[in-house]
Amino acid sequence: MCGIVGVLGSHEAAPIIVDGLRRLEYRGYDSAGIATINASGRLERRRAVGKLVNLADKLVHEPLAGHAGIGHTRWATHGKPNELNAHPHSSGGVAVVHNGIIENFHTLRETLAAKGIGHETDTDTETVAMLVRAQMEAGLDPIEAVRATLEQLEGAYALLFLFDGEDDLLIAARKGSPLAIGHGDGEMYVGSDAIALATLTDEITYLEEGDWAVVRRAGAVIYDAAGNRATREMRKVQMDAARIEKGGYRHYMMKEIAEQPTVVGNVLEAYVSPEADAVTMALPGIDFARIERISIVACGTAYYAGLVAKYWFERYARLPVDIDVASEFRYREPPFADNTLAMFVSQSGETADTLAALRFATGKASHTVAVVNVP
Repeated sequence: MCGIVGVLGSHEAAPIIVDGLRRLEYRGYDSAGIATINASGRLERRRAVGKLVNLADKLVHEPLAGHAGIGHTRWATHGKPNELNAHPHSSGGVAVVHNGIIENFHTLRETLAAKGIGHETDTDTETVAMLVRAQMEAGLDPIEAVRATLEQLEGAYALLFLFDGEDDLLIAARKGSPLAIGHGDGEMYVGSDAIALATLTDEITYLEEGDWAVVRRAGAVIYDAAGNRATREMRKVQMDAARIEKGGYRHYMMKEIAEQPTVVGNVLEAYVSPEADAVTMALPGIDFARIERISIVACGTAYYAGLVAKYWFERYARLPVDIDVASEFRYREPPFADNTLAMFVSQSGETADTLAALRFATGKASHTVAVVNVP
């Protein structure tokens, strides 16, 4: 699950981006990279395989200057985890970072090859940069080029673009993968979630499905999927430092393991009523007395949590439970029996395969519910 950070600021962007990416390490990743616009208006990149510290070390020896930049931590889906495939990807004067999967990138790549624009990496993301480049070479400005490119993409994505010669412009777009815009004092930020921006601002605007935004230091102009200007709520988001940091643990996973007793206690306190000796959970429209079967869908450790839930539901509620890995479920396209509750589990709430499975099940299962670890 990739992490994205973008900055339009008044200070050197690279260290700010590295710090933001560090807050997204809990997602897991295999490489990282940054692109900035330097004082001459030129786009430059640095990328490294492995831990974020490898990128930080590289930046010591090969610094990146500039007050505008984008950064990324990559979890490989297309192509090996190496420096060539690491984000940001660039083509011509376009750089892009991406969270998600572009389903039709092979077809798009073939179309671009016929126009003489060849690929260098094994990734689907590079194709997005190539498409924008082709549109700009055809005479479109960066904003119109991105608009035309988005119309051609199939799949799920959170995208953030940076352009050579444009030190006051980021373009962000989301479809299926969340993206947040942070508002500062003469500065603007973009991140996969508010955690990445927690030390920079507490004023966050979440893009809605299909939105794309033109971000400058003076603010952001947001468009909906139909291309109409849209107004999205700006929220005050308060982040607990203990939740953001590793809390003295070497890895986020070690922290999460140690936190389990506290987390379970917090959940029980929130939903168990000692007076009534009952669990009270507001799930509008769902009556478990009428549910005849449960289908649980998840990926990774969320899938293992689903296995525990299957045990509990079958033993205590006497409800039969099917459980699937989301990447298999979405392509298997299973039928749903009447009165089936489809349950989708994702720690981040943005796992691409789980979201795709949820979209498939909506309208087919009698009820759908999401279990996530974010507000």
